[in-house]
Amino acid sequence: MSKQFSSWRLRFWQLLLLLVVLLTWHFGSQDRDIAFFFGRPLEVAQVIWAWFVTNGDIYQHLGITLSETLLAFVIGTVAGLAFGLWLGLSPGASALLDPYITAANSMPRVILAPIFGMWFGLGIWSKVALAVTLVFFIVFFNVYQGVKEVSKTLLDNARMLGANQKQLLRSVYVPSAMSWVFSSLHTSVGLAFVGAVVGEYLGSASGVGYLILQAEGTLDVNTVYAGIIVLTVFALLLDGAVSLVEKRLLSWRPPQGDAGKL
Repeated sequence: MSKQFSSWRLRFWQLLLLLVVLLTWHFGSQDRDIAFFFGRPLEVAQVIWAWFVTNGDIYQHLGITLSETLLAFVIGTVAGLAFGLWLGLSPGASALLDPYITAANSMPRVILAPIFGMWFGLGIWSKVALAVTLVFFIVFFNVYQGVKEVSKTLLDNARMLGANQKQLLRSVYVPSAMSWVFSSLHTSVGLAFVGAVVGEYLGSASGVGYLILQAEGTLDVNTVYAGIIVLTVFALLLDGAVSLVEKRLLSWRPPQGDAGKL
């Protein structure tokens, strides 16, 4: 009961903090100079209302951005998982490719957007490709580290029981790396959005990033903030979906609060 009460009290203070921020924004934006740079919350709300209710013209753009984000998230995650497992289990290949992987990760991948535009055109696939490069390395390095952190004692015991390499992969390496994988997925959701929106900025005729870019061109700061808020809300929803999947797949893991009691 006390734990539930504490949770509700935390939610209360979080909502109170949000209310304070909104009120500060509202009263501060009564000054025209401040409103020019930060907009007005009521007008931002009006833009969002018009997008979703009055005009309904956001759905096509939002659908495109979410499609780009989800495609990049899935492709980057699967590729990062597969490549991380492969290099984690292949010391020779890992040593050979290490400098090239480090160089690729160090490169500012946003500069690849024009190249992807030439390769895939201005449709969704150039945005997906850019976002994949952001997601891939986050997942890859976490999976790679997760494989390296597998207990040697656990591996030796499994081999003594007759486990072959496929069984070790399925029953030891993958479960041991799952915590690392899901910790990377929470970051990857945001990066997938970043890649999709940046790609829309650099060349697109649709998407929420395109709407924000058009609003910036006309100095419509309220629409810019409306687009940012919409993207943030949907990024949080996707992150929440990842959390639900994580709880389901990692139900065997003891709660963090109970770890010290074992």
